[in-house]
Amino acid sequence: MKKMITILGPTASGKTQLATRLAAAIGGEIISADSRQVYRKMDIGTGKDLAEYEVDGVEIPYHLINIAEPGTKYNLYQYQNDFHKAYNDIEERGKTPVLCGGTGLYIEAVLKGYALSPVPQNDVLRKKLENKTLAELTQMLVDLKAQTGTVMHNQTDVDSCQRAIRAIEIETYNIEHPVDLRAMPAVNSLVVGVNIAREERRKKITGRLRQRLSEGMVDEIRSLIDNGVAPDDLIYYGLEYKYVTEYIIGKLTYDEMFRRLEIAIHQFAKRQMTWFRGMERRGIAIHWLDAALPMDKKLSEIRLLME
Repeated sequence: MKKMITILGPTASGKTQLATRLAAAIGGEIISADSRQVYRKMDIGTGKDLAEYEVDGVEIPYHLINIAEPGTKYNLYQYQNDFHKAYNDIEERGKTPVLCGGTGLYIEAVLKGYALSPVPQNDVLRKKLENKTLAELTQMLVDLKAQTGTVMHNQTDVDSCQRAIRAIEIETYNIEHPVDLRAMPAVNSLVVGVNIAREERRKKITGRLRQRLSEGMVDEIRSLIDNGVAPDDLIYYGLEYKYVTEYIIGKLTYDEMFRRLEIAIHQFAKRQMTWFRGMERRGIAIHWLDAALPMDKKLSEIRLLME
């Protein structure tokens, strides 16, 4: 059995390019660990960069991209199930799975085999919460997490009322139904992190945001709305979808949208690194590579780690 290789890193670190080059070199296939790239027709805003999945004229197979409809709410439980289907399929064909992404929760869940269950929608609870402010919802979530002995790592849970209500729904369900359910098998993996210097990361994030806007990100999101995806459902996805949607529906000017989105992506990248450092504290060994290293040097270092 070939050991899985995980390539993780913050946004704009170059992890996808490294993962696809590695997959090309070792006969691997990519499993995406990105919570928003699962959605179809959300290409520019999620940074799918599918052109990177062709290396020297060879298409690198990928999994868990474009598997859910825009406007739906794909979750961690679904991801774990879909991951294991893809992982088993790749292994059965004698290929090496290469897990690549920046959603630390998804990566940690499959590496450690978290026991999860789907949390159904609680319409009675939603009705009770629908008129509460974001500040009130945030405090409720903090209080609920205190009951379960957890702290709020993920600030994206409270960047909109809809997200906060869903997070409260999940915490309430977990209190009422203690999570001692079907555990997934843990997955043995070499874990490689791509570490990009803070200033370089900031420069790349801003440059990439400008590029995506010039490539038609606003039109892509406007098309989703025109085709029936509710603005609130797009705002739920956060970052590009939140701020560009607010621009489209007239809540923000273009300059306000750009400025707030740029700040939000910088903050998101910081939170990603915080999560990865937490993974290390929770016992996952991450071998960090400098993003500034030439590609062949990065690949040779990974090969040494694989021996």
